Amino acid sequence: MALPTALKTLDGAPLSPETLENKVVLFVNVASKCGLTPQYSGLVALDQEYGDRGLVIVGVPCNQFGAQEPGTPDEIKDFTKTKYDVDFTLLEKQDVNGANRSPLYQFLVGDGPDIAWNFGKFLVGRNGEVIERFEPQTAPDDANLKAAIEKALG
Repeated sequence: MALPTALKTLDGAPLSPETLENKVVLFVNVASKCGLTPQYSGLVALDQEYGDRGLVIVGVPCNQFGAQEPGTPDEIKDFTKTKYDVDFTLLEKQDVNGANRSPLYQFLVGDGPDIAWNFGKFLVGRNGEVIERFEPQTAPDDANLKAAIEKALG
């Protein structure tokens, strides 16, 4: 199974395949009303630190955990920009678990266990294959996560 190419941004526009092509991508299922929501700050910092070296952060809003992402696309965009100055890519809201799991998360999870909560992270290499999965409690500034990003970037 390959990384799906028919991804849509939060505003419903197709995500250009060039956005992810030959990049290291960190996919994160995000939510605006979660105890882990402050991780947005760390994701912005990762984007600033590694973006020019080929890291792309992709946030995937999900409302499956405690209904902690109830907002409309505009509300999500406004919240993340105003509160955390997010300018990395946000995709349309998706299910990451269950019968309606999105094609993206079917690819990312594979045969692995369900996503435990908001802010689960998947690092995907330049070749489009999942390198490593990090649980929600793994902060964006975690040494193991940063080491995996460094290694993937080369």
